[in-house]
Amino acid sequence: MQKVLVENNADGTTLVTINRPERRNAICAETALLLQKAFQEFERSPTQKAAVLTGAGNEAFSGGADTGNFPELWRCIPTVGFETTKPIISAVGGWCVGGALVLSMMCDLTVAAENAKFSYPEARMGFTGGMIAGLAARIPHKIAMEMMLLCRIVEVQRAWNIGLVNEVVPVGQQVEVALKMAREMTEFSPLVLKTLKRFVTEGVLPHGPSEQSGRAQRQLHEVKESEDAVEAAAAVKEKRRAVYKGR
Repeated sequence: MQKVLVENNADGTTLVTINRPERRNAICAETALLLQKAFQEFERSPTQKAAVLTGAGNEAFSGGADTGNFPELWRCIPTVGFETTKPIISAVGGWCVGGALVLSMMCDLTVAAENAKFSYPEARMGFTGGMIAGLAARIPHKIAMEMMLLCRIVEVQRAWNIGLVNEVVPVGQQVEVALKMAREMTEFSPLVLKTLKRFVTEGVLPHGPSEQSGRAQRQLHEVKESEDAVEAAAAVKEKRRAVYKGR
């Protein structure tokens, strides 16, 4: 079974689905890499203009990091593990837990089903990636701290009241409504959408320590995994001067 499904639609929308329903769509190491690759390809595409991210089924958007196969979660976080100036909408049904909450909060818009529940239980579990700190810049500070420090579950109606989600819809309709939003944006000016998102991401929202660390790791990995890095190693082995191409 493919852990991540990607559907590129002719209308310019892309649907990315975490496809591990038997594990509540938990994000394992491979899943994080597949999500990163899917969104990198989406960003490079000349035809795809807006994306929806969801989880298979209605029981869980995602249960967060797979503790049996722990991922480099930063890799699949929008604007951290991959550069994107195109809009991304999360379509949340059921549980949205831990790293999945980070994933959803870093999307631009969120549509939630009536059974959606948001939780960040890492203080109880004894570990954290720290990127959740950005939640305090996106919803009221005291409620963000309640979710982080007290591990309180936020039901969907409260999530809507505090601005964590944009729309609440019947169970099973979250993807359809999110795709409708995405289609609306495909008819708008891409330059305006990209500019506004960039201004918000780079100039309005603060970047916490873990967010900055994730971006630095991505940039370093891009160098490490580049053609130039392969050429450098080959040049040393062959005792010659390297010929770099800047890619």
